[in-house]
Amino acid sequence: MFQVRIHGRGGQGVVTAAEMLSIAAFLEKKYSQAFPSFGSERTGAPVVAFCRISDREIRLREPILEPNALIVQDKTVIESSHALDGILEGGYVLVNSSIPLSSCPKNVSLRCIDATGIALEYVGRPIPNAVLLGGFAALTSVIKIDSVIDAIKTKFSGAIAEKNISAAQVAYEKISGEN
Repeated sequence: MFQVRIHGRGGQGVVTAAEMLSIAAFLEKKYSQAFPSFGSERTGAPVVAFCRISDREIRLREPILEPNALIVQDKTVIESSHALDGILEGGYVLVNSSIPLSSCPKNVSLRCIDATGIALEYVGRPIPNAVLLGGFAALTSVIKIDSVIDAIKTKFSGAIAEKNISAAQVAYEKISGEN
């Protein structure tokens, strides 16, 4: 089973990112589940969402404490929310940042990408979720970019879908070029 934890702030599409990741896996005939962890937080408050992907039925329902991958939609939550805690050795960390992180735990594959900048350029809003899913597909190969595109189409329509798809493809190409 491949487990993903997504950290960010309210209003950045953290929960929607987990849902789209789950949909992308489902479209590839995999079992998947997505769920958030938040109370009555408001815009800007730290939010965590989880996604599990497996070739077998998933019976777990608890939060993911030792993820195979982390997606950090806002690097300011790394210390305050202990976002990097529990990442498994050999795992993946994808951070929305235009500058590299100074440190990262264990032996992990770390990539930083200016997802907010890409979102602003292609979508016109600072919501990095679709961008990071494109980068996640390239970094991990757990899901295909075509599945991410189809998942985006299930959550959005029209011009918004097309803009998010373009942004996800840009991130996919950038991360693919680094591997």
